[in-house]
Amino acid sequence: MSSNPEFKHIQEYLDKGAIILDVRTDAEFDEGHVKEALHIVLDDLEDEITQVKALDKPIITCCRSGARSERAKDILKDKGIDAINGGPWQNVDAYI
Repeated sequence: MSSNPEFKHIQEYLDKGAIILDVRTDAEFDEGHVKEALHIVLDDLEDEITQVKALDKPIITCCRSGARSERAKDILKDKGIDAINGGPWQNVDAYI
């Protein structure tokens, strides 16, 4: 598992009712994803901030490697949303 310090918070966030947000492309998402994950492609995330804020829950971002989910986490935090980077979707899926 990666040394990303946020990974240790995945279970804590899930316990708080966090939503898993997968920011990969449609094709990547269709190849496999965390069950119940919200899917918003990273390039569309800024346009969907209102939808994400309306959920009123903490967010765990995920993608293929952790790079796009890190960017997504930063976007969400900049908008005042409690978010952590869960890294690769399989990493987050291991907690489900």
